[in-house]
Amino acid sequence: MLRRMDVRAYNRDAWDRHVIQGNRWTVPVSPELIAAARRGEWSIVLTPQKPVPRTWFPDLRGLDVLALASGGGQQGPILAAAGANITVFDNSPSQLEQDRKVAAREGLVLSTVEGDMADLTRFGAGSFDLIVHPCANVFAPAVRPVWREAFRVLRRGGALLSGFCDPVLLALDQERVEREGVLVIKHAVPYSDLTSGDDASRAAYLAKGEPLEFGHSLQDQIGGQCDAGFVIAGFYDDVFGGADPVSRMLSCFHATRAVKP
Repeated sequence: MLRRMDVRAYNRDAWDRHVIQGNRWTVPVSPELIAAARRGEWSIVLTPQKPVPRTWFPDLRGLDVLALASGGGQQGPILAAAGANITVFDNSPSQLEQDRKVAAREGLVLSTVEGDMADLTRFGAGSFDLIVHPCANVFAPAVRPVWREAFRVLRRGGALLSGFCDPVLLALDQERVEREGVLVIKHAVPYSDLTSGDDASRAAYLAKGEPLEFGHSLQDQIGGQCDAGFVIAGFYDDVFGGADPVSRMLSCFHATRAVKP
């Protein structure tokens, strides 16, 4: 039954619930951050903590930017306040509503579009100068279609700035990480909430209403960008931070700057 689930619909509803619950990635940015962005003082994240290097961005004024799977009232409004023409694309209507709320509050102009990150057919080829794609493809069953579509809708010379999870993170026995603080490999890579583990553990996970996650290989994450036609021009690692046991041992988040030649 799980294999036949409508992943997009399930994850849409799960993220709508996260907005109600106040998940950190659903909380809109403050008026102070928007005011600073208007002064040219801004940063965004693709991964849990590290700001994206400003050298990864061109001059944003008048640039057509796609905030891909990036709803929540965070990256999109900041980049709009910095002068970009922003389209926020996300699977969750409630996440997109957060962006619209910030835009209305701050007098920003941005567009919001609901859809599947692997299907950008509503946009023509070469529609954008820049794509910003935070850690979100962990919720996509397949990642290579995301890279191919991003490449198609970018203009030549444009860049895709993306964050993603290392597959090791989802291969770990998360129960032992949380309970004992030990890192033990439990699952094979690639990982899928639909097929990994036993029936009881999957049922318990679904009962929590959490989004379905998928751990893609680095061959699909980085190699997939290259195979789509991108040239990798920047890379960095990041961690959850805080008391997270994994962060003490491994950097399980990565970010790339990929350029369309």
